[in-house]
Amino acid sequence: MKFKIAILFLLLVQIQLFAQDNEKATKLVVGVVVDQMRYDYLTKFQKHYSDEGFKRLQREGFEMKNFHFDYVPTYTGPGHASIFTGTSPMNHGIVANNWYDKVIKERVYCASDPSVSGLGLDPEDRAGKMSPQRMLSTSFADQNRLHTQFKGKTIGVSIKDRGAILPAGHTANAAYWFVGGDEGHFISSDFYMEKLPNWVNKFNSSDVAKSYLKEWDTFKDISTYEESGSDFNTYENGFKGKKEATFPYDLKKLAKENNNYSILRPTPYGNDLLLDFAKEAILNENLGQDEFTDVFTLSFSSTDYLGHNFGVNSKEIQDTYIRLDKNVADLMKFLDKQVGKGNYTLFLTADHGAVHVPQFLKDEKIPAGYFEVDDMRDALEEHLSTNFGLENVIESIYNHQIFLDYSKFNTYSEFVTAQNEVKHFLIQYKHIDKVYTRETLENTDFSGTPAELILRGFHQKRSGDIAYVLDNAYISYSRKGSTHGSGNNYDTQAPLLMYGNGIKSGKTYNRYHIPDIAPTISALLGIELPNGATGTVISEVLK
Repeated sequence: MKFKIAILFLLLVQIQLFAQDNEKATKLVVGVVVDQMRYDYLTKFQKHYSDEGFKRLQREGFEMKNFHFDYVPTYTGPGHASIFTGTSPMNHGIVANNWYDKVIKERVYCASDPSVSGLGLDPEDRAGKMSPQRMLSTSFADQNRLHTQFKGKTIGVSIKDRGAILPAGHTANAAYWFVGGDEGHFISSDFYMEKLPNWVNKFNSSDVAKSYLKEWDTFKDISTYEESGSDFNTYENGFKGKKEATFPYDLKKLAKENNNYSILRPTPYGNDLLLDFAKEAILNENLGQDEFTDVFTLSFSSTDYLGHNFGVNSKEIQDTYIRLDKNVADLMKFLDKQVGKGNYTLFLTADHGAVHVPQFLKDEKIPAGYFEVDDMRDALEEHLSTNFGLENVIESIYNHQIFLDYSKFNTYSEFVTAQNEVKHFLIQYKHIDKVYTRETLENTDFSGTPAELILRGFHQKRSGDIAYVLDNAYISYSRKGSTHGSGNNYDTQAPLLMYGNGIKSGKTYNRYHIPDIAPTISALLGIELPNGATGTVISEVLK
């Protein structure tokens, strides 16, 4: 306890010192998250990037070259929550996108809230019944609101609901997300306001979304895209209505077969549409225009939809990042004009990475493959029933975690014995690399070991009773496209570029982690740390 108090005291001293050194107040903090952006996309496609996008952030800002998530599972919900709360799922409680709730015995979604109503669509439509109520910690945006007596605004925007809601936190003025289908609108919920602002209704009633239902061809000559695989291959899903996943794509023609405006999600035009909306939000909400620091969170989701659909080595991914570089340049040019260069602080990171399509790796003689959870469950249930008389003891399997039915055990000792029997079986099962029981996770210090990632992602009330880890590059997924969620470097390593007021120019190869972002921004602003923060202030990035 004394050690924790000493650490907290040192962090608070650091915050005060950095705040004193940074005499010019930041008018606007812009937190950009690129969903499923692998670190190597910065280097792999670099020669195609302009001088005013990613390269400007690298040239004029500070780049982390050894930056990682410090927990599993590496999914969108926990990724966004960890970036902005400065801690891991063991504290903020967003243990996955979806998880099994042991109390109500059903699946829950990280941003769902049945107590609220949607705005911009049928109030009872599930797409609008969202809020941050499942996130147990504050974000640095919350702390800024508290620090400024709620005079500093917070707005979050994304294509995904969780990408808008979790970063903006509990006290946000608004969070907006996109619904596809026949509408193609940005919506919110009455958790934030009574009705949508006029500027949002005006944007929704315009033809902006419709204008992106057009042909998608490569931004540059496809023959110059030498950093990705062949356009025609057997590793991509593509779109319904088009036999081959190859350029060009007539989105207007394919829209009806792919849920109309929803087709924009897995295309770079989803990023374009989001940026159009983001600029309107900054303008109409007057962000960065007074003495109180505002926070704007912007999560580009289309990159994730694309990665799942086409895989990380696809021409579609390369083209999307070349276009995203233009989006970043456009955003910074806009901020320079609207807020003023030197008046804002921006960081860009990712919520997780992604693995190469395992079938592609297998074809290249790299160990990889697919894991069938249902087959494993059937074998485990048969083993427990035949050898130990335990019937229907597995309540659910979610996120590589097994949930046991507590009603089957009369004593805690029986419960522990069952955990160990499951562990003993799983560690012998093909393509399972490691297994940890609840009993072990709750009573062992895993600091400095591979199991530390599992412990940081383990929440006592929300996580399962046995966690298992698959062999490298083995996934439970379809045979085409990419996914994520593991503790391997392809999922944990993320870019972090920081730029603007209070930020030095330079780079570091020192290892830092995602939960270090929020304490660093808090130090820059001179505000209290988020209430669950466990990260460290990255002192070498601050002036």
